[in-house]
Amino acid sequence: MPGDEACAPAATTATTAPSAPTATSALARAEQFIWLTARVLEQRRFAFHFLGGDADPVDAALGAHLGGDGGYGHALDPDLRGPLSHPLHTAHALRVLDGLGRCAGQRIERLCAHLARVSTPDGALPATAPASGGYPAAPYHPLQDDPPGDLLATGPVVGILHRNRVWHAWLFRATDFCWDRVENLRHWNPYEVQGAVAFLDGVPDRSRAAAAADRLGRLVRDDRLVVLDPARQDAYPPVPGRAPDEHLYPYDFARRPESLARGWFTDAELYGSLRFLAGLQQPDGGWPVHRGAWAPGSSLERRPIATLEALLTLRAYGRLPGPSLPGPAAPR
Repeated sequence: MPGDEACAPAATTATTAPSAPTATSALARAEQFIWLTARVLEQRRFAFHFLGGDADPVDAALGAHLGGDGGYGHALDPDLRGPLSHPLHTAHALRVLDGLGRCAGQRIERLCAHLARVSTPDGALPATAPASGGYPAAPYHPLQDDPPGDLLATGPVVGILHRNRVWHAWLFRATDFCWDRVENLRHWNPYEVQGAVAFLDGVPDRSRAAAAADRLGRLVRDDRLVVLDPARQDAYPPVPGRAPDEHLYPYDFARRPESLARGWFTDAELYGSLRFLAGLQQPDGGWPVHRGAWAPGSSLERRPIATLEALLTLRAYGRLPGPSLPGPAAPR
């Protein structure tokens, strides 16, 4: 096993915007792509993280996806269309709020009450709400009348809430579900691993989390769930049930240097994958989406999200190519 190495950002309120990046930088090209193609939410997020923008416009844009039941809907995650509040939308919303340093207060209390209502008897969150309304969804998120609990949705939500010291009765049951899956599941999907990492990076019991992460990292490598050499990606099996070229790389698991998943990879493996990620920037300034296209709107909306995630990951490792503006402090 390779050796390891080495929250809340404060919103800036300056009225004078910093100088724009140079026209040839990766960030400048990404900025043009964002303004040309992104939803208001991703435009506001880009301005906050990379242009010294304020957090309030991001919060306002996110609020447009908030439903009357306290959950999030309206295609916040582009793969689930329509107004229904799906748990995967909640996971996306919490990542946005975590980046703003706003995972607290009555809004989060109402959100936790909503999660308690939609959770399974063991406290887990299904990826989607029970099938109703006939609203479209990606084929890899099938709508069911009685969907089971899913680590893909539960892990990120529980991890972020713990990292922000949120306490709610539902969270205890959901935490037990995540521990049981992380420590006892034997056959993993790479996206479930991402959910497990999000949980382990936030859960309070750090020694238990480190032990679970060590075991999981060995499994990820042994089962070849991660492409360690991008030049030989065809030698790795694709994600089951997804597009033939859909793979995950070290940066997909260790999004930030402080993640427990960072210890799964050597420097050569991690930084090789980051060079590969930087090289994926397209001529239009955006990053591609390596998943099966199933609806035109979903694919268009997904690319700006992928672009933001790529930029944030590259900056976290000091690998954002070309001149770029300093961003807010990294989340905890």
